Amino acid sequence: MAFSQLLPSPSSPYLTHHKNPTLNLSFSPSNFTSTPLPHPNSHHRRHHRHRKLTSTATVHCQSEKHETNIPPQNDVVELPLFPLPLVLFPGAILPLQIFEYRYRIMMHTLLQTDLRFGVIYTDATTGTADVGCVGEVVKHERLVDDRFFIICKGQERFRVTRIVRTKPYLVAEVVWLEDRPSGNGEEDLEGLASEVESHMKDVIRLSNRLNGKPEKEAGDLRRNLFPTPFSFFVGSTFEGAPREQQALLELEDTMVRLKREKETLRNTLNYLSAASAVKDVFPSSSS
Repeated sequence: MAFSQLLPSPSSPYLTHHKNPTLNLSFSPSNFTSTPLPHPNSHHRRHHRHRKLTSTATVHCQSEKHETNIPPQNDVVELPLFPLPLVLFPGAILPLQIFEYRYRIMMHTLLQTDLRFGVIYTDATTGTADVGCVGEVVKHERLVDDRFFIICKGQERFRVTRIVRTKPYLVAEVVWLEDRPSGNGEEDLEGLASEVESHMKDVIRLSNRLNGKPEKEAGDLRRNLFPTPFSFFVGSTFEGAPREQQALLELEDTMVRLKREKETLRNTLNYLSAASAVKDVFPSSSS
């Protein structure tokens, strides 16, 4: 089933959609946070959880502790869905501009109930995915023409099991997803996460070099995150490759996700190394 999508305005400072077909790693700490954003009193009001979502899992990607409260896998709830040409990960921050009428209706409903909706990836080629991520509105600004600027934070992942209705906006029954234990438990998740972080730092260094920026060492990208939330953070940096991001989001094994991210980063590093070598031999070709 194909669903029409709301695209952020190209001129909006809240733009989050990237059309670059190449892997574009974005490492801004502001795009991934472990603590709630402050709520401006004039634009945000905290509401109690809607009863339909009282059993919702909450994933806190904290610096010193990783807490999860995951309901049983067969726990089915209803969730309003927002198909977008981008992928939201748990812990990631997503700014959006809401101007299409049906999604303005959805926002009015959310502000009176739960403040949470499902962000689900869609494009013209592959259609709408079955797996998405809950976005919780942490800031909002309502304009005079009834448009909204919102900032939401990624929470738990879900899988769509049944479409409940399509008008005025999409609502589906979903079940929550969580990562299963990896393999036989003998592999070193911490070691793999450290390797991925090292690859990320190398990619940043070479990217800076190719863009004429100082080749300073990247700081602490891991920020003491446990392997699972760290794997979500890594996936959130792969801007410009939404289908790969969607594949990472759908995986239910942290080890497999980190291995795939490591391979992607290694391939990117090989490409950047070759491009850097060409730049050294033919400096004028980079201008």
